[in-house]
Amino acid sequence: MGLRQEDLALKLNVTRQTINAIENNKYNPTLELGMRLARLLKTSVEELFLMED
Repeated sequence: MGLRQEDLALKLNVTRQTINAIENNKYNPTLELGMRLARLLKTSVEELFLMED
């Protein structure tokens, strides 16, 4: 979508560091943030995040 981490952070009202941590699997976002991120990226939560057993 051509969005930078800064763009996502602004749209989601979080820090760029939060977006970076999510991308690098160092932070599991809240359900609300995950849903907002999926909606923004026009995908499903299941497509964005894989649950490991």
